[in-house]
Amino acid sequence: MGHEPKASWKSFEQTTAADWDAVMEYEHEFNAGLIERLLAQFEMLDEAETPYPINRYQHSLQSATRAYQDGADEELVVAALLHDIGDVVAPYNHGEVAAAILKPYVSEKTYWIVKHHCVFQGYYYNHHLGGDRNARDKYRDSPFFEDCRYFCHHYDQNAFDPEYPTKPLEFFIPMLRRVFRADPGHLELAETADEKVA
Repeated sequence: MGHEPKASWKSFEQTTAADWDAVMEYEHEFNAGLIERLLAQFEMLDEAETPYPINRYQHSLQSATRAYQDGADEELVVAALLHDIGDVVAPYNHGEVAAAILKPYVSEKTYWIVKHHCVFQGYYYNHHLGGDRNARDKYRDSPFFEDCRYFCHHYDQNAFDPEYPTKPLEFFIPMLRRVFRADPGHLELAETADEKVA
């Protein structure tokens, strides 16, 4: 992405419409590499040492495989694949980070599931750590409560089986490319631009 000469402005208040045309052209080219960057971050889940039966990379693949085998739609399969990708940079709020990555490309339901899956997962282990396993109940009024409960029960908490016939990452890449289309059509241009430069 060669963009010479460099811009001469030093603050947004100095820019012109032509400057922003150049910025948006660059952003479009840069965003085209999103899948490759996501895959590189996903590979970071493939840790060598883990106290789990399988590592988070294998867990994520198994979660996506379980969703696929269950007949889930592609965006939910991709959500299952990426639901823990935030662990790389945000171990204490990884659900929110993964949900934010997915938000421009998926439905409100899928976004909500990924954002809240950590609380719902706690049902299976919080009581072993002195916490409240029913913390998810505060979301009972959400129309997506049952969807998130189902996601965690069928695709997440049980996706640690070393013997499960898990599909490789390559199987999911075409789905990933379809879900992460280059230009999310349901976002307003102004909103997209605001988020890119904020």
